[in-house]
Amino acid sequence: MRYSAAHQMAPRASQDQYAQPPAANLGLARPPAIYLAAIVTGLVLHFTRPIPFVPSLAMPFGALIAVFAATLFIWSIRTFHSAGTPVPGNRPTTAIVRVGPYRFSRNPIYLAFSLFQTGIALWVNDAWILATLLPAICVMSFVVIPREERYLEVRFGEEYIRYKASVRRWL
Repeated sequence: MRYSAAHQMAPRASQDQYAQPPAANLGLARPPAIYLAAIVTGLVLHFTRPIPFVPSLAMPFGALIAVFAATLFIWSIRTFHSAGTPVPGNRPTTAIVRVGPYRFSRNPIYLAFSLFQTGIALWVNDAWILATLLPAICVMSFVVIPREERYLEVRFGEEYIRYKASVRRWL
């Protein structure tokens, strides 16, 4: 298996504005909460004013996509655990994981969350659930992931930069 060892960074003075944060995601924009809020908002809108958008024959494919997303999520979590690095972004990352789904996507967990919401939208046949996915993806793409990538570049340096250059952000 290909994992990297954690790099020990020299402690920096507290006045150093560029000191490495203790973890990648200490903010309020936590990925599970972002996607949960988007799904709940979409479901509330679905139950108040539904907007069907696919033929009923397509709805079972939504369930298949949701199951695929759950499988990708479990595979991603297990791969992190095998590497010995924590999954939650509010804990320090200990390794760059390059195996399993991380060979194809730098963010397979976020991809799984997005696919899960897409699957739910198709399964219940409501455009609101799909529409609320767009703000979630925007927050992930422009706030959460860039913050995590800055953290990983500081923590792992050239090793992460090489990984970032060789594997796409989403797919």
